[in-house]
Amino acid sequence: MVTVEKVSLWGWPNNIRITNGTIEVVVTTDVGPRILCFGFVGEKNVFRIIEEECGISGGEEWHIFGGHRLWHAPEARPRSYCPDNDPVRFTPTKHGGVFTQKTESLTGIEKEVEVSMDPEGNHLAVLHRLTNRGVWSVQLAPWALSVMERGGIAIIPQEPHQSWSENLLPVRSLVLWGYTNMSDPRWRWGRKYVTLRQDPENASPNKAGFSNSLGWGAYLFDGYLFVKYAPYHPALPYPDMGSSFEVYTDHRFLELETLGPLVCLKPHETVEHKEDWFLFKGVSCEDNDESIDTFIKPLIEKALERVKVQV
Repeated sequence: MVTVEKVSLWGWPNNIRITNGTIEVVVTTDVGPRILCFGFVGEKNVFRIIEEECGISGGEEWHIFGGHRLWHAPEARPRSYCPDNDPVRFTPTKHGGVFTQKTESLTGIEKEVEVSMDPEGNHLAVLHRLTNRGVWSVQLAPWALSVMERGGIAIIPQEPHQSWSENLLPVRSLVLWGYTNMSDPRWRWGRKYVTLRQDPENASPNKAGFSNSLGWGAYLFDGYLFVKYAPYHPALPYPDMGSSFEVYTDHRFLELETLGPLVCLKPHETVEHKEDWFLFKGVSCEDNDESIDTFIKPLIEKALERVKVQV
């Protein structure tokens, strides 16, 4: 059974805790929408919260805060950095709730996040909505960013390996930023998986984007495995040179990001982007393809079976 209650957390007094007794999620209504916490009940939060920004609200300065947020791509200043420091409206639902931000004055876009938790188990559905409340059409893509706790490893699957004789055509795009360093030791470019390690001692930013047709990415942290899945639409255009999945890190955190296709959003239209989240614990794995195949892949397959049933 899913229960909903109001709690105070990290200096924000008005937060909504949703739990089924196994997992819990906490979404603040003081700023955002921001999902502050996701984890097993009474255990570690897999998201990173920026301590020096806890409890801040109001003002015209954008804050990352941590947790999980909704943006719209492509990234640009000031568009992407509209302050989300004001209260959001909470509308309860049977298995969670809807959190609606007031319309951004700069862009005319309204952000909304709906969370829906299974009555039992380790699955949470997160539905992101962008609505154009302005008078002009806007080209954008939904962009869902999870700020992960320090010290873990992000895992992005490669498309299934094929021989040259099986397929002469490329199967995915790899997108690099001006500050991407492919020789950085935090990266591991494997045959089956790309991994990126978060290092609190390495302040250099690093990022890559992928046309991830498999749809999932994961983060392994202190025995907890966080998995997110978002559907990939190969016939539709994606932002950032075709990226549907992106990963970024510096010394503060690692971001696991999914993006929806680009749309021309007309006034009063809404675009949705769904992520399915899963959480496992007691997971141990080395940073190589063989170990990921042995210890991580079966959990991913188990999670994706749940998604297929829902679809």
